[in-house]
Amino acid sequence: RVALDMTTLTIMRYLPREVDPLVYNMSHEDPGNVSYSEIGGLSEQIRELREVIELPLTNPELFQRVGIIPPKGCLLYGPPGTGKTLLARAVASQLDCNFLKVVSSSIVDKYIGESARLIREMFNYARDHQPCIIFMDEIDAIGGRRFSEGTSADREIQRTLMELLNQMDGFDTLHRVKMIMATNRPDTLDPALLRPGRLDRKIHIDLPNEQARLDIL
Repeated sequence: RVALDMTTLTIMRYLPREVDPLVYNMSHEDPGNVSYSEIGGLSEQIRELREVIELPLTNPELFQRVGIIPPKGCLLYGPPGTGKTLLARAVASQLDCNFLKVVSSSIVDKYIGESARLIREMFNYARDHQPCIIFMDEIDAIGGRRFSEGTSADREIQRTLMELLNQMDGFDTLHRVKMIMATNRPDTLDPALLRPGRLDRKIHIDLPNEQARLDIL
């Protein structure tokens, strides 16, 4: 997209890419002011999450020096109410970067191809606004195992998943775009989504034990 002079049709300036209204709403989700010190009983999970998400964005030269490809993202899984979304909000509020909060069930559209288009728009926005963190909550809504039989709605969800896999591991690399996905049903996810190179770290967030409850209090 460019701006032209009305008389000579000379290119005057380059215009930014159009942003889908749904993606715009995702980018303006306020994560709040949550610090790591306010989260009790999850010190080990916080350390792992900072290694995967925060370290590659703040100190990428460490990975270049050693010759390691930085991880692209991680999966937070565990029972409902254990702090998966809270951890993602803490990462977003501690880092000075763009944050997209996506509820996976809201991506699914009744029109064929619209869900896959929204995934493309979302990743295009993230690449244009690096560094960026994409947090996809309830990923099992679109990331379930693929099967040959099913209704047209099931096939649309599978097309959405294939577009997500392509964006995460296609020819166009993610660079400084990191993925955080959360689910309470990891057993239903497609193996292609969980393989190394897409979600490199799986972080289990369990119910708090006695010591964790004391830390929370």
